[in-house]
Amino acid sequence: MTEITILYDIIRWEEKSIIQAAKKKGIILKLQNARDIIFDINENYKEENSTVTLQRCISYYRNYYTTALMELKGCKVVNTLRSNNICGDKLLTSLYLVKNNIPTPKTSVSFSSDSSLKSLEKIKYPAILKPVIGSWGKLMAILNDSESAYSIFEDRENMYPIYQVHYIQEKVKRPPRDIRAIAIGDEVIAAIYRTSKENWRTNMSRGGKAENCPITKELEDITLRSIKFLDKGIYGVDLMETDNGLVVHEINNTTEFKNTVPNTGVDIPSKIIDFLLQIVK
Repeated sequence: MTEITILYDIIRWEEKSIIQAAKKKGIILKLQNARDIIFDINENYKEENSTVTLQRCISYYRNYYTTALMELKGCKVVNTLRSNNICGDKLLTSLYLVKNNIPTPKTSVSFSSDSSLKSLEKIKYPAILKPVIGSWGKLMAILNDSESAYSIFEDRENMYPIYQVHYIQEKVKRPPRDIRAIAIGDEVIAAIYRTSKENWRTNMSRGGKAENCPITKELEDITLRSIKFLDKGIYGVDLMETDNGLVVHEINNTTEFKNTVPNTGVDIPSKIIDFLLQIVK
C-alpha cells in the first residue's frame, strides 16, 4: 500500500496547505510529529519501498537526524540526507556551488579572529558574517571595519562552537531585494522578489515584502544548475542580481512558500503532492 508521510515538528501554513492539496486529490497523508518518535537503532529495519516521507521539520538537527533514521529504515525521504547535509550548511553549499562553476559571492572561511581579519583584507569592507548553520537571517552581521569586525568575532568566541566558524561573504552590490526561486524535480515552478527598504536582510521573517518574479531563461538556467548536483527534490534557491548577472548565495532544503503562492498564483502544494507520487512510483 502506498503511503505518504509528512514529518514535522510544527504545523505551519505550508504543511496545512500540503494536507489540503492531498485531500483534494483524494490522497490520505500520515502526519508524524518528530517530537513523538522514538527510534531503536538496534532494531532490524526492513525495506519499506512503498512509503515516501516529506521532511518538514523546522529544527535543523531534528530535520537532519530524523532524515538519517528514516532512510536507514528504508523509507524514501524528500529531501534526501545527502541534500540535507549540503543545503543545511552554508559552507558546504558554497563549496559545491564553486565546484560546479555556479556564480556565488566571494566567500572566505576562517577559525580565529586574527585570521578572519586577514581574510577581510582580501574580501574588503563591508562584508557579511553568517553562521554556517541557521536561517531567517539570524546571527548575521555586517562587518564595516576592522574594529567592529574584531568586536563581533570576539563575541562569537564566547558562543557555541559552530558560531566560531567564521563564514564571511562580500556584501554584494545589488538592488534592495533578492530572489527566491522554487524548484521541484527538474522544473523551476515559481519565483518571487523579496524586497526590503528598511533592512539589508530581505528575509520575510525580517519584514521583507514579496512580489512575483518572472522566470527568465537566465534565472531558470542558474537555478537548475544549482540543484543539479543535489538529489531530485524540492528546493528554494536564493539569488541576487549583480552587474554581472545572477549569483546564488543559498539553497534551502525545507523551503517555505507561504508568500510565494499568493504572489505567483502557482499551486505549489499541489505540485509537491504530484512530485511525491512520482517518487513513490
